[in-house]
Amino acid sequence: MLDRLSSSPEDLESEELQEDAQASGCTPIAKCSDRQIVKVTGTLRTVTLRPRAGVPALEAELFDGTAPLDVVWLGRRSIVGIEPGRRLIASGRISLSHGRRVLFNPKYELRPLGQE
Repeated sequence: MLDRLSSSPEDLESEELQEDAQASGCTPIAKCSDRQIVKVTGTLRTVTLRPRAGVPALEAELFDGTAPLDVVWLGRRSIVGIEPGRRLIASGRISLSHGRRVLFNPKYELRPLGQE
């Protein structure tokens, strides 16, 4: 109890996200390696539109309390429900780009708003 009172809000959120990932049967992002097929969950921290090679690309940073993951939908300018603060489950093949984990065009499920 004392640990929870003395922890920062960021630490508490990270701990909650890690517990949620474990309860959902998802792989912690920090344990994902290059070319591995994974199922991860977390909260979207940022969502931006950034063209890649002249093609629109919607990029989001997913955080599960262990590490960030860039989630990229190529050919999309926006997706309804993909917004900062939203929780989701994503699955696909991880790749490494410039030292960061990236998941291109993942299969995804938006978590119900009541669970956030």
